[in-house]
Amino acid sequence: MTRLARVFATALLVAALAILAAPASAQDTNGMVVYQTDFGLKDGAVSAMKGVALSVDPTLRLEDLTHEIPAFNIWEGAYRLNTTVGYWPAGTVFVSVVDPGVGTDRKSVVLKTKSGHYVVTPDNGTLTLVAESLGIAGLREIDEEKNRLPGSEQSFTFHGRDVYSFTAARLAAGKIAFGDDVGPALPPKVTAIAYQSPAFKDGMVAGTIPILDVQFGNVWTNIDRATFDRLGAKLNDELAVRIYEGDAQVFDGRIPYVTTFGDVPEGDPLIYFNSVDKLSFALNYDDFAGTHGVASGPAWRVEVAK
Repeated sequence: MTRLARVFATALLVAALAILAAPASAQDTNGMVVYQTDFGLKDGAVSAMKGVALSVDPTLRLEDLTHEIPAFNIWEGAYRLNTTVGYWPAGTVFVSVVDPGVGTDRKSVVLKTKSGHYVVTPDNGTLTLVAESLGIAGLREIDEEKNRLPGSEQSFTFHGRDVYSFTAARLAAGKIAFGDDVGPALPPKVTAIAYQSPAFKDGMVAGTIPILDVQFGNVWTNIDRATFDRLGAKLNDELAVRIYEGDAQVFDGRIPYVTTFGDVPEGDPLIYFNSVDKLSFALNYDDFAGTHGVASGPAWRVEVAK
């Protein structure tokens, strides 16, 4: 072996040993923290959370998912989290705080998904959808004796700042590993909100209305294309649509299935697949939800038939 080859081989060995010696979190996280809350931006709450993170490590990259989740709406937090996490690189740490039970006995946890993303949050239903879609690689309860902003021990109503942002920053910066550094392992099962999964039965597809396209009043369902295709509908077919809140029927009508809004006259209804490839209802140049009194959440369900 030439001297140059020996030097090169030695350098590779040193690099490999350095990687092996690095803490697991430093290998698995990427220095990015993404925040979601129902706090809004009228006060300094979000800024305080980010200040805590940067005090842990000023090189962290901090981003926002949204801070406009309706107050106390855990379901919408679960939905927004689920439709966003997978678009970020593996190793990104998310903080989701929609926490009407702050200070009670609900658990504070860190979820590692099978896709390699992390979510720091109360286990109050927020993880319902992301755990289902991305899988659970591990679940840890946050040990607040190890992972709490120093000096905040008597604070019981701002865990987003004192526990979640602090823990997320330490994890993202590689100062703690996903393991005992976070806290004790929990069984791979999260608190889940019950809802109607997409289903085909008796010539009908059914699902939930998880969210509204609030800017335009379009009604988004969780019915995926594969489930809808079992109906055998073709473009321009008129389909029977029924919408319920619980057992109360709110809408019953026939709507054409098309590709986009301009395929029907202004003011007319349409069925289409939205930007996350889920079946949706709209009024062209109008507000379907507002016109027909439709809202969203696990109590809202839809049935579609030929």
